[in-house]
Amino acid sequence: MTFPTHVTIIEVGPRDGLQNEKKFVPTDVKIEFIRLLKEAGISEIELTSFVSPTWVPQMKDASEIVNAFSPHASREMVLVPNQKGLDKVFNTTCQAVALFIGVSDSFNQKNINKTTKESIEVLLPLVKQLKEKDMFIRTCISTSFYCPYEGKIDENKTIDLCSHFVEAGVHELSIADTIGMANPRDVFSLFSKLKKAFPHVLLNAHFHDTRGMAMANIYAALQAGINRFDSSAGGLGGCPFAKGATGNVATEDIVFMFHEMGIQTNIDEQKLLKAVSYIAPHISRPIDSKQFLLLQSNKNIVAK
Repeated sequence: MTFPTHVTIIEVGPRDGLQNEKKFVPTDVKIEFIRLLKEAGISEIELTSFVSPTWVPQMKDASEIVNAFSPHASREMVLVPNQKGLDKVFNTTCQAVALFIGVSDSFNQKNINKTTKESIEVLLPLVKQLKEKDMFIRTCISTSFYCPYEGKIDENKTIDLCSHFVEAGVHELSIADTIGMANPRDVFSLFSKLKKAFPHVLLNAHFHDTRGMAMANIYAALQAGINRFDSSAGGLGGCPFAKGATGNVATEDIVFMFHEMGIQTNIDEQKLLKAVSYIAPHISRPIDSKQFLLLQSNKNIVAK
């Protein structure tokens, strides 16, 4: 069995991780959280999103977050849904943008009030503008495996949607198990086909841990040749438009697993846990990642 010697972690905690928090996390806290994540060695990160504050109030301070880290590294990304969001990005020093679309029509309509076909028509012109500015383009493909409204998604439907963006020239596809319903067989099958169909595009796996399957699915993705993974420090996250979607897989847990397997990430585990400990008091639910709980347990033992 062959595994990569190195994997890349794309940290989505500041955006995907916090977007579903009902209590507003102060801007200065978000900035410090991001700074600590960067200090831990994370170089690819979703900073925030330029979405409507009416729909996602947690992201209303996007401009302040982006400006706090100017000038930007090449893979410090912001997510945008439309032209209005992209215009805001063009007024910053950001060099990387994430777009998003659901394979499922039902999910897409709940999310942004458009069918998948309508979203394609909105997003492809944005890809063209980003290409003209030589910016890094990532497309997040939601409900790639299962939809909360339509059930299991046909693999060919996911591959067909991806092809529109590959042909348009995006650099990366983030293939998301949005509600955490995929299993390792699903994962190996779809990613094997995506690798064959799009050999020159960066492929990234994005798993939620709704049923405790995320780590097994990451292992299956590794076997299919994937070496890029989204994760969220503390396992933060959940989609406000996907009923039942719990947090993303925890960055600290997958970093630990990779290091134990001899796979390098360039991330300092202790500094990463420092970032998790920092954000923990500011979120509404307890952090239950294995590495964080172990850290807390060890602290209690020392205190006794």
